[in-house]
Parts: sequence; C-alpha cells; structure tokens
Amino acid sequence: MKALYIASTGMAAQERNVEVISNNIANMRTTGYKKQRVDFQDLLYQQYLRAGSQTSDTGSVAPIGIEVGSGVRAAATPRVMSQGTVTQTEKELDVAVDGEGMFGIQLPDGRTAYTRDGSFERNGDGLLVNSSGYQVQPGVTIPENATNVSISSDGIVQAYIGTATTPTQLGQLQLYRFVNKEGLQSIGDNNFVESAASGAAQAGVPNTDGAGKVMQGYLEEANVNPVTEIADLIAAQRAYEMNSRVIQGADEMLSSVSQMR
Repeated sequence: MKALYIASTGMAAQERNVEVISNNIANMRTTGYKKQRVDFQDLLYQQYLRAGSQTSDTGSVAPIGIEVGSGVRAAATPRVMSQGTVTQTEKELDVAVDGEGMFGIQLPDGRTAYTRDGSFERNGDGLLVNSSGYQVQPGVTIPENATNVSISSDGIVQAYIGTATTPTQLGQLQLYRFVNKEGLQSIGDNNFVESAASGAAQAGVPNTDGAGKVMQGYLEEANVNPVTEIADLIAAQRAYEMNSRVIQGADEMLSSVSQMR
C-alpha cells in the first residue's frame, strides 16, 4: 500500500525539520548565529487519469484528472540572514556589524572565511584575531604599548602609542558582501566560506555602499526567536504524529484484508 511509503517520507521530512529547529535552539546564545529553516517539496505524482484526456467516444474530456503524489522531501535548509540584536559588552575589541557586511578571517589553509562574530582579541604578536586565533582581514597590528584602542563606525582602528598625545591609525577594517549571502557554506566556528551559489566576496569600507557600520564594544546576538522555535517544534511534532497515524491506519487496512476469508 502506497500510503505506508508516502507517510514514511513525511516522518523523515519532519525528523529533518526537528533537527534544524534543535540546532537553532542550541545556538540561541551563539554570537552572530543565523537561524535556519527547512523548505519542503512534494515528490513525483502518479497519473491515473490525465486532465484533458478523452472519456467517451463522443469526444468528452475529463475536466480534472486523478493523480496521487509520492510524499514530501526536505529540499533545502536556507539561513535567515536578518540582523540579530546588538548587545553592549564594553570590551574594546568586541565589534558588531549593523548592516549587511561580514568580517573576513584568514583560515590556516589560506582561505578567507566570513563571519558576523566580532569577538576579537589581540594575540602575542599584537595581531587582531578571532577567538580561534585566526587573523582578521585585512591585518591589523596593535602594539604592546598601545592604549585607548578605538574603532570608528567606518572601521578605522586607532590607539595612543606610548606617551603620544595624539592617536595613531593602526589599520582599517573591511566588510564583505555577497550577491546571495544565503548561499554561503557554513563550516562551523561561526564562519562561512563563499560558494558558487553565493558569488564572490565584495570588499568594502564600513559605512559605504550599504555594507553597514561597525560598533565598538558591542556584539550581535543570534537571530533566533525562542518562542517561534518552540511553536515550530510543536507543529513539527504534530505533523510527525499525524504521519505515524497514517502508517497505523494503512497497517490496520492491510490487516483487515489479510484476515478476510
């Protein structure tokens, strides 16, 4: 009976849905995390009577047909790249982006990753790095005797060196944009890399060309709404339960047939 297999695809799809929701909830406190959702697609249809086919010798045609689908599948898990809430941390090397742009990070294998997580630190050489020790691009070096480090909204990094009475510019942060940022590939550690779907990174200066501004002493929270996620979880659980009921009903129908004398 096809109903068994159709309902099983519904259970499998809702299982994937629950996995995505659980990952969103698990990352509610992850800096710069962007939530995902599941897009579903129906499967192929079997045609028992095609609409418009002839139904009599006089030329009558069926106004509608008879077709039965094969179920559902999880087609994609797109990320929702909306702005998360920006929270003040008062840490001078914490930086949030208010807008579209992303920070660039140099990975150990030479690739550039992109992130919304601006919780930066200074390593032993004075380089500005992320929490994994990967260098922020383009490189910014903050000397050991630097004090009062400031990062302007357009990404200019300045500090007072030694006993100087005027600040010295140490570097310029850049923000990167993509034609299709939802097409970025997630590699964990709050990082994304470009893909054929995202297009190439477009580097720009903060506060220009819609890249957004940077905010020193702030971090962007995950854009996960816990109430919405719980509501989606309940809906997924009920959909899973209803599909299991279909399997139970189909099993009872088969049992009735097998018990016929």
